[in-house]
Amino acid sequence: MTTPTTPTTRYPTARLTLAQMRRSTGRLTAAGVAILISTAFVTVTLLAGAVINGTTHDMVAAGYARADVVVSTPETEPGGFTPGDVDAVAALDGVGAVQPVTTWFGDLRNGGKGGFQAFAPIPADDRLSPLELADGDWPSADGEVALTTRVADRMEVGVGDTVTLTRTLYPEGWADSTADDPSAELGEPEDVTQELTVTGLADDPYGAYTPYGGVAAVPAATLDAWNADEPYPNPVTELLVALDTPLDGAAVPADLRESVTAATAGAGGTVSVRTTEEVAAEQTAEQTGGQDLVFLVFVLTFAAIALLIAAMVITNTFQVLVAQRVRTLALLRCIGAGAGQLYRSVLLEAAILGLVASAAGIVVGAGLAQVALLVAPSFDLGVPLPETITLTWQAVVLPLAVGAGVTVLAALAPARSATRVAPLAALRPADAPTLRARTGRARLVISILCMVGGFAGLAVGVALGMNGSPQFGLVAAVGGGSLAFFGVVLSAVLWLPRVAAGLGGLVSRTGPAARLAVANTLRNPRRTAATSTALLIGVTLVTMMSTGAASARMSADSLLDETFPYDVSASPSDPRYLQDVRDAVAGSDGVTDTALVSSATVTLAGTQDSDVTAAEPDDLAAVVNVSDEARRLTDGTVLLTQDAADSLDLASGDRATVEGPDGSVDLTVVITTAEPLNHMITAADLARVTDEADWTDVWAHIDGSDPAAVLTDVQDAVAQADGGAFVMGPAAQAAQFRQVVDVILGIVVGLLAVAVVIALIGVTNTLSLSVIERTRESATLRAIGLSKDQLRGMLAVEGMLIAGVGAVLGIVLGLVFGWSGAATALSLMGDVRYAVPWTDIALVLGIALVAGLLASVVPARAAVRTSPVAALGVE
Repeated sequence: MTTPTTPTTRYPTARLTLAQMRRSTGRLTAAGVAILISTAFVTVTLLAGAVINGTTHDMVAAGYARADVVVSTPETEPGGFTPGDVDAVAALDGVGAVQPVTTWFGDLRNGGKGGFQAFAPIPADDRLSPLELADGDWPSADGEVALTTRVADRMEVGVGDTVTLTRTLYPEGWADSTADDPSAELGEPEDVTQELTVTGLADDPYGAYTPYGGVAAVPAATLDAWNADEPYPNPVTELLVALDTPLDGAAVPADLRESVTAATAGAGGTVSVRTTEEVAAEQTAEQTGGQDLVFLVFVLTFAAIALLIAAMVITNTFQVLVAQRVRTLALLRCIGAGAGQLYRSVLLEAAILGLVASAAGIVVGAGLAQVALLVAPSFDLGVPLPETITLTWQAVVLPLAVGAGVTVLAALAPARSATRVAPLAALRPADAPTLRARTGRARLVISILCMVGGFAGLAVGVALGMNGSPQFGLVAAVGGGSLAFFGVVLSAVLWLPRVAAGLGGLVSRTGPAARLAVANTLRNPRRTAATSTALLIGVTLVTMMSTGAASARMSADSLLDETFPYDVSASPSDPRYLQDVRDAVAGSDGVTDTALVSSATVTLAGTQDSDVTAAEPDDLAAVVNVSDEARRLTDGTVLLTQDAADSLDLASGDRATVEGPDGSVDLTVVITTAEPLNHMITAADLARVTDEADWTDVWAHIDGSDPAAVLTDVQDAVAQADGGAFVMGPAAQAAQFRQVVDVILGIVVGLLAVAVVIALIGVTNTLSLSVIERTRESATLRAIGLSKDQLRGMLAVEGMLIAGVGAVLGIVLGLVFGWSGAATALSLMGDVRYAVPWTDIALVLGIALVAGLLASVVPARAAVRTSPVAALGVE
């Protein structure tokens, strides 16, 4: 008669696995925590990466608001979009609203407060404005205006108050006049004033108008009329289009692209029809040197940090489990359990643990990300963040799959160890394993090959990155660095215990417990290497990312200094009041130096109508943030960017002729990396070719004060000067970008702290394995007179020694890898600045030593609780 089968007899491996897991709940909890933290780390990393990319995108493309399509024509080509072009696009099927990108400047005051102010249109569709209404209503008629809160505060007005606009009306035909003095022929321009009622206050969440210190908004028709009165209106080169059916990330339909191109055929030049996302991606790439790949590698590196450390922790944890179950595994083999059953049991246990812990990690990670978004506004980060996380399928599936997969892979080696347990020989604890000479030699050869090849690949990656191929450089650097690091970890068992023992000589004289701790580092090199390597990996990666982040911050500061070389500029409305405006700027709080920068149209290297700027070299060097670049300007030289020099077929050291109405001068070409210093000559050289500049601005440098506050002070001071001036504050926009960098680096620091926590769990688990392997050894020491305190001290010294060695070596490797990564990834952003994060290094070293001490507490408690007689009786 056949005995019916039940689930428990049909699946003996599963029954055995569940029973083993119930008996090892405590040890599995430690492994589960490591997996949970690692998976949460990956989840937070993916979610944080999405927030970072989205915030950067929104800041760079702030002026495009939520438009679906941006229609543009190159500024270098003549023409621009006419009102007819705008109406033609608006009449197309599927187009909801169209808004030309225009800005106008006028003198707006409340009594003595205010000055020249930027004006923007209120479009018919809210999606086409970067402003958000904070109070009151949008203006809907002539004589009404809305102000951003910063402008309203500076002018001390609110909703319902009135402000005065002064603008200049030019006689008809002024722009077409060829007379040297059009006023003699057509009459003097007339200043007119108009009272405007403040109907609302608005926020500029992404800082679209930060360089102007805010903006005043009026109906689009009003702004068009004011622009039409200007003698030399700026051409409209961009149109924002809102569609009836939003694209929601889709590409521009081909028929819409063709229709818009046909409707704007009269604009001249090449008309581009792209989604806002495409334009923003292009501008974001320009801000990062064109290296979007850097962000991808950055995010993937964080994930690799968590998973690599977690894999070691999981491997060590399962080694502990197998060591604890030696007698149980032996008995199972004696009663008929096969090696395959034991192998499958360990892997099934790892799979269950990985899935459960990974699912919990995803929940915890998503929760932490949501809490961070809720708490972030209280820190006044200066940039808007989403209120809720967007939980994509990648943020769920990838951490779950990777967490469970890494857990199973990490358990392969312990599972193989379980199958090697002999039925009879394993009935007593095995002696501590040692390295065989042949294995040591093979390991040495393989590790040397990996290190040599890896560091060579790293060097190739750095060379490629610094020579204009960062995409290939990153691949070579990441691959080479990983291979070199693998070689270091692989060979650690050969040299790391000896290094630990050598440094242990410094503490071995403090007593017998310390001498035993030092000796233990050499007695079992695999155990010592495994313990120290768990922390070495974490410290290496933490130091690498800290070094890379610090270098990225310094390089970003350098790039921002080149992009925004001066902090404040003031453009007087009348050259007669230039000195009054300069005195007003110089007397403002926070301003340290000022310089006069003149512009003129000349012939440069045979190219007519070239604009050059001129300043006194000493004054210029005092006001710009790239003083080294400014000091390269001397009489007889002209500063050109590499692109400008190439367009003129010039190279560094060549001679370029500057011709003007009063003469010509030959100047030596000097290449500069600062775009705003392009076409810069000295004031003395400009005087040799022309005695009249087109206009002259005042550039100013500010100290460490809040750039936005200084900009407001300068605007207030200039408003009191005769004639007034239009003031811009590039420093305020640079500060906004720096704040974004600070936010990103703050996230980096938070994520790196998780890697340290995971590494600490690994150290604790590995020391626990050490105690299990030395149960009889500890009992023997107790039996011959070693006290409990001395036993605790021995494990504490051993833990701190091994952790300290791993931390020091990890710091050295982290600096090398961090500098290499910075040189590779940041080279196209400009000159790479290499930083040493001393504070982070000191903190990591201190944490590592304390971690070694704390990690020995739990194993020490287990060791002293075991009775010497009971331990010696184990057979």
